[in-house]
Amino acid sequence: MAHSDSEESEVSESEIDDYAEKAYSKLKEGGFKVKCGDSAYKCPFCTGKKKQAYNFKDLLQHATGIGASNRKAKEKATHRALAKYMKIDLADPSLSLQMVVFEPRAPPSRDRDEKFVWPWKGVVVNVPTEFKDGRHVGESGNRLKEQLSRFNPLRVHSLWNYKGHTGNCIVEFSKDWNGFKDAMSFENHFEAERLGKRDWKQRKSSTDELYAWVAREDDYSGVGPIADHLRKNGDLRTVNDLSVAESRKTNQLVTDLAKQIDAKNQHLLELECKYNETTLSLGNMMEQREQLFVTYNAEIKKMQQLARDHSRKIIEENKSLALELEHKRKELDERSQQINKMANQNSIDKKRLEEEKNRKAMCSLDMAEKEQKKSDENVLRLVEEHKREKEDALKKILQLEKQLDAKQKLELEIQQLKGQLQVMKHMGGDEDSSVQAKMDELTTELNEKIDEMEDMEALNQTLVVKERKSNDELQEAKKELISGLPDMLIGRAFIGIKRMGEIDDKPIREAFKRKFPKRDAEIQAAMISSKWQDELKNPEWHPFKIVTVGDKAQEVIQEDDEKLRALKEEFGEEVYKTVTTALLEMNEYNPSGRYTIPELWNYKEGRKASLKEVIQYILKQWKALKRKRSSS
Repeated sequence: MAHSDSEESEVSESEIDDYAEKAYSKLKEGGFKVKCGDSAYKCPFCTGKKKQAYNFKDLLQHATGIGASNRKAKEKATHRALAKYMKIDLADPSLSLQMVVFEPRAPPSRDRDEKFVWPWKGVVVNVPTEFKDGRHVGESGNRLKEQLSRFNPLRVHSLWNYKGHTGNCIVEFSKDWNGFKDAMSFENHFEAERLGKRDWKQRKSSTDELYAWVAREDDYSGVGPIADHLRKNGDLRTVNDLSVAESRKTNQLVTDLAKQIDAKNQHLLELECKYNETTLSLGNMMEQREQLFVTYNAEIKKMQQLARDHSRKIIEENKSLALELEHKRKELDERSQQINKMANQNSIDKKRLEEEKNRKAMCSLDMAEKEQKKSDENVLRLVEEHKREKEDALKKILQLEKQLDAKQKLELEIQQLKGQLQVMKHMGGDEDSSVQAKMDELTTELNEKIDEMEDMEALNQTLVVKERKSNDELQEAKKELISGLPDMLIGRAFIGIKRMGEIDDKPIREAFKRKFPKRDAEIQAAMISSKWQDELKNPEWHPFKIVTVGDKAQEVIQEDDEKLRALKEEFGEEVYKTVTTALLEMNEYNPSGRYTIPELWNYKEGRKASLKEVIQYILKQWKALKRKRSSS
């Protein structure tokens, strides 16, 4: 069947459901032919395939599998519509339940409205008894059951009263129609022998024969032990009532079984769908596995080929190097022979060469000593300059302090003079000539003091600029010492460079060695040191609080900080102390930048080293090195 242009176009994943509904509508309208015969079916959407004929089950499995596969959207939509059409509109006769109504076996031709005692029971009378020990006794029910075994009784009850055995028994049969048949055979047998119920009632003389019949309404409604037992252990039912009840039970059973079969068929269909999906998924996985296997083999072959090429190349290079080495060895042998010949022929040249060699060595040694001496002189000069600059800076600081005291004293005198002038103005006025003269004298002195203070202010500003310049020079000298000091350190020096804010990992390693194996301890200590060094560099983390000591406010560690408390609980006091020490150094030297700062350090006393200590240490090292060279 030809398709329209819209059907031929591609279908996206989001349009699968709409397209499937359209295809399902066309299937219901007969637009596609699915059934080819009584039990033959075909897929109308796979016209180009070799297999065209399917049975119902195979075609349903085919449609369900493609509908759940990873094929094109249009192909999945059409096959989903086919599967829906087959499940809902095209039922397989082989899957439907053949409803068979089980009619109960009709009872023997009797009056279907006659009432019997049910469960079916027989009455046996005239059972032989004898009077013994003041009571009537007779045969047991089991003995009578054996005699009546051909009628398949379930049990036989002997009826007793206060006088003993009554000579009557009740025979029980099964509740079904087979039991009814056995009961009627039981009754017919005794009637044929003229030992039935009518014969018992019409007997004219006593006899030892047993009389028996099937219990009916008159037996049930009578009086005596037989009626009492029947009313106690049975009910009155007609054959028609029992047939209707049996038919109702059978129909209910058939209905329940039909529902169960439908549920089982639905479950089986779902299992088949899941099986198809699993089979397709497994097929895709097997294809992917095969593709991976092929790719793996190709890569292995490629690697093996590369390895072979590399090995061949190495072998060829080794051969080439061996040939070249052999050639060089021959050249060396020839040159050695030539040298030996030349040495033997001209020993004077050899001696001259030795002398020249010694002379050059001495010259090289002299030059090295000169360079070392020049370097030592430069170091000494640098140290002296640093020492002199420091002394100048100290002198300038003292001079500034003196000038500051003089300035303060001068300002105090000026204020006193101004106060005296104010007092003189209020005391004398303009008419008193002596007061006016004193005021002029004080004004002149005040102006002189003000000029002197301005001169001192200018000098003070000049000294401040010089002091700042000297301090900058000292800082530059300190930086030079920090950069050059590591090259001068020998062995375990007590003066060195310490990076302030850097975590000392030695205590952490010692703590972890007590907690972990040696190899793991080094790794764990390095990881913890690196982690907490990063924490110290984080400017957003500031675990400090302000406390007042005396009249000054200062920052101290906030011990209830969550991170620090967790560190102390997990790794102990030693690691906690190491981290907090680095944190205090970082907060003191570089609180804003949060990176380590190099500082001259006295390791012996655990404090910052002064420039004087560093210079003395360098001079000491230089003198010791100089003595060592002179002695050697």
